[in-house]
Amino acid sequence: MKISKAVVTAAGKGQRTLPLQTLIDRDGKQKSVLGIIVEEALRAGIEELCIVLHPGDEAPYAKVAGDHAGRLRFVYQEEPLGYGHAIFCAREFVGADPFLHLVGDHLYVSRSERGCAQHLVEVASTEECAVSAVHPTRETLLPNFGAVGGHRLAGRPGLLRISTVIEKPTPTEAEQQLVVPGMRAGYYLCFFGMHVLTPSVMEILERKLRSPGENKRVTLSDALAELAKGEQYLALEKDDWRYDVGSKYGLLNAQLALGLSGVDRDEVITMLMETLALRERGAVRGHAQ
Repeated sequence: MKISKAVVTAAGKGQRTLPLQTLIDRDGKQKSVLGIIVEEALRAGIEELCIVLHPGDEAPYAKVAGDHAGRLRFVYQEEPLGYGHAIFCAREFVGADPFLHLVGDHLYVSRSERGCAQHLVEVASTEECAVSAVHPTRETLLPNFGAVGGHRLAGRPGLLRISTVIEKPTPTEAEQQLVVPGMRAGYYLCFFGMHVLTPSVMEILERKLRSPGENKRVTLSDALAELAKGEQYLALEKDDWRYDVGSKYGLLNAQLALGLSGVDRDEVITMLMETLALRERGAVRGHAQ
């Protein structure tokens, strides 16, 4: 299964300006969040990217994309109908092909030389099915994520067949429906922020969005729950890091993670130690007075 397309969602309220923010990447170069996300996708073998935007946002996105602008196609989410609808807006771009999906307000830091999306795409290509990256997450954070349940595949470390998907489950729902063998007590497998999806997802989203009885704010989790019932759908457990740049101190946290895992690591550590030392001396002077 060849995966050469990617869809990045960036049209949500409060999400629109985040990909335009500037950080220092692991290679020591200044880049936009969008640029880092695009390079994550290109590293995975992606050739074309579709960015789902709020109407009127194309110009600043094209500007910060720089040399990568020629690879990007922009589509608009005309109405704020939710995450599932945002992905559905890219249906013409996707066509009949599988695609990588990344969210525009997350950055990913791999523990190895292989990129997070690169690993996911390799697994999906081998298994020839939809695969979502997941990460062990403590139950206090369940209100922030979709989560999955299923059974581990024998002899396949880190892979499990998904049977259940719930968007932002309560701890009670998670305990009853999302327990996975081998997980620490109080931890569940939540979405990491990247998926390889089959065209079936677009068909499911279209059916749900156009059904008179459905809530029009359909989530991606709604579609993935149905996908798990109709075809093989796997989860890849990741021990890498994800950073939501839209959360409180999210940009700061992401910048620290990139700096501490990149070529400027020693410089960043020195700066942090100097800052902490200055604060400590200030606190001591304050007590002395």
